[in-house]
Amino acid sequence: MNPMETDDIVLRKAKFEDWESMHKNVWSRPETAKYMQWQITKTEESAKERIKKTITYQKTHDTYFIYEKEHGQAIGFAGVEEISPHIFQDAGIALGPEYTGKGLGKQTLQLLLEYCANTLRGKEFFYSTRANNKISKALALSCGFSYQYSEEKIDLKTKEPYILEVYSRKL
Repeated sequence: MNPMETDDIVLRKAKFEDWESMHKNVWSRPETAKYMQWQITKTEESAKERIKKTITYQKTHDTYFIYEKEHGQAIGFAGVEEISPHIFQDAGIALGPEYTGKGLGKQTLQLLLEYCANTLRGKEFFYSTRANNKISKALALSCGFSYQYSEEKIDLKTKEPYILEVYSRKL
């Protein structure tokens, strides 16, 4: 698949040399991992192992790194998955803390929506977020999503319950 891009970002598959910027900007950041189902990566060696696993995973999944165009460094990740014919959901969107609040999340989600509608012939897209993740909820609403339902889940890291809110939008 060709890279997807806006004026500010590019979504494309990871390369090994991205380990350093992903480690610095995303994987080592507790504030980024807070609402996600993954653990932070503490060492450079762990980041190098993680990038290898990510590259392998991305070969068979619609997941991508987010690169900011100005410096070309990896600043996050995003992806989609088909949950039934022509129905898609986000497979997680995360940006490093220095890159939130700048419209990059919205650009990322809009690229994913366009990809699902135009390339994958999607008809509907589901977006989920934790109820206490105000930034993610605002992103969903700003991109035209409508609230559908909530469900209680258990955080895999902390074993604590949380409320997952699910939103949808026709493509």
